[in-house]
Amino acid sequence: MPIDPSIALGAELAPQEFSWTPSDVQHYHLALGAGARPLDTNELRYLDDTKPQVLPTFATVAANFHATEAPKVSFPGIEIDLAKVVHGSQEVTVYQPIPASGSGQTTTRISEIWDKGKAAVIVQESVTVDAEGSPLWTARSSIFARGEGGFGGERGPSESVSLPDREPDAEILLPVLPQQALLYRMCGDRNPLHSDPQFASAAGFPAPILHGLCTYGMVCKAAVDTMFDGDSSQVAGFRARFAGVVFPGENLSIRIWKNQGQLLISAFAAERETPALADVVLTLA
Repeated sequence: MPIDPSIALGAELAPQEFSWTPSDVQHYHLALGAGARPLDTNELRYLDDTKPQVLPTFATVAANFHATEAPKVSFPGIEIDLAKVVHGSQEVTVYQPIPASGSGQTTTRISEIWDKGKAAVIVQESVTVDAEGSPLWTARSSIFARGEGGFGGERGPSESVSLPDREPDAEILLPVLPQQALLYRMCGDRNPLHSDPQFASAAGFPAPILHGLCTYGMVCKAAVDTMFDGDSSQVAGFRARFAGVVFPGENLSIRIWKNQGQLLISAFAAERETPALADVVLTLA
């Protein structure tokens, strides 16, 4: 049985120790499209050689940035074929601006497992501290595993964010480069779904798709650039649900609403008018 909740639920994974450099931060930002305005001083803060400012979403790649193999969905009580898995949601909370270089230790546990009938949702919670033990960030992510439900578990909550019934405070059309997924996979996510046409076809897609976390980072950066003049230190948290696929070469249509210490955001694949990210909330520091 691929999922054994009695073993998996609450299981703690081996701690990960890692470090990062300004070059890693620059690389991550370039993979999100940073540098498209090479004469803009706000834009160049992402790409400084010694002290680049760091988007909070860097937390999603920091621990595995230098991985060179495709990930495995192999946890205590869980063994799932990678081709059956898509990213469901992601949330990052930062307790201070992420430094341009440093080291950390991440401890991850399986916090929730939901039975959706034809699929299973597995939620992980990761806590990262610096070399002195001070908290850096907490991340929660879920994966949606097709064909792995039906084990008799609870369906879990259904939460959604209601967008204001008014015109957005900002609208952005953001291009996705044809090579965007190939750039982003160099940040440690070598899932062939994002690079191998045959693998993507076997998984039910007409072409390799953009990493959900790349869309996640691009939308966060667009919000920071538009609403905060490119100052990423104003972000305390960013969460989103992955609502649909984005293909390299498309455009993202992003709408932003101000809402009592938060930004509420929607993101669509513009050409197909299909959701990319939903329930997006940026929390101000």
